[in-house]
Amino acid sequence: MRQELSLLQRFADMFLKDVNLGVILMNTDFQLIDISDTACRVLGLQREHVLHKPMDYVFKDLPAEHRIVDPRILDGMVVRNQAVSWTNNQERYELLVDSNVLRDEQGQVVGACIMFKDVTNLRSLEEQVQRSDRLAMIGQIAAGTAHEIRNPLTSIKGFLQVFRKTFQEQGMIRESDYTDVMLREINRINELVNEFLLLSKPKNATYEEVDVSQVVRELLPIINNEAILHKVTVQYEAVYGLPRVIADREHLKQVFLNICKNGIEAMGDGGYLTIAEKMDPEERRVSVDIHDTGPGIPMYVIDKIFDPFFTTKAEGTGLGLSVCQRIIHDIGGHIRVSSKGFGTTFTVSIPFP
Repeated sequence: MRQELSLLQRFADMFLKDVNLGVILMNTDFQLIDISDTACRVLGLQREHVLHKPMDYVFKDLPAEHRIVDPRILDGMVVRNQAVSWTNNQERYELLVDSNVLRDEQGQVVGACIMFKDVTNLRSLEEQVQRSDRLAMIGQIAAGTAHEIRNPLTSIKGFLQVFRKTFQEQGMIRESDYTDVMLREINRINELVNEFLLLSKPKNATYEEVDVSQVVRELLPIINNEAILHKVTVQYEAVYGLPRVIADREHLKQVFLNICKNGIEAMGDGGYLTIAEKMDPEERRVSVDIHDTGPGIPMYVIDKIFDPFFTTKAEGTGLGLSVCQRIIHDIGGHIRVSSKGFGTTFTVSIPFP
């Protein structure tokens, strides 16, 4: 019996230490009795600081509706595969949560167990596939109709320019102003058609070895000029000797510039935009974090920002981030976003050979 108990104890210790599951054990007083290493990493907790502490203390900085542990599980509430989004500092996790009570031989409740699985990568892959399908469909429609749209627009634009010149020569200022408005709207339509075409797989992409640090440095003067207009301070954290990635240099510039401009505009007047380079040698990826100190993105919006035509800007097309994600996806990378109450971080991750 002692040998069996010792074996079970060793298994329990190994389970909490090595298993790739978040495990939380608590007693009937709603105190945390034990927690796995994975749970500590995902939830941003230090084991020695939370053991034997009330769960209200462990999650003291969060409102009750955002806590992963519900006190009602001690009353017998069972949770199965509940999807939960959790943000730890600048990392966002998608979790599947299970919970149940623990009973003794007499059937009395002696505690509860919460287990969760990190399915962030699986969820991200699923969303990428769905978005790629939608983008491909929109790209095909755009490619097929672009010329049909542009041909009549070219004729309309040409005649309007003739009308404007005639109005100016005859001193018809009001009519000339009207043609200026129409010409601006035609140019806007042309820009929209160009963005549509970028949703399809870029045809003129030139893939080569690219130094990501050099791309960012070339963009810094443009980003700084935009930041000055909004009283924003730009901070650049470079990493020496980043491996080169295989990408199209101009398309990478488009991605970084678009995300930086979004961050600057989100802050309004004043704030900090931080561009930080990172390298993960194990995953063989180069990453660029773009963090702003703006108001953040609400949880009900954050899952939609990469969807085509979704925008919170009054004059936005909702295609900028969709195009960015398509560009990075085509070179085997991904863009992730995290936002927790204050500030937003976009992480552009690109594999290197």
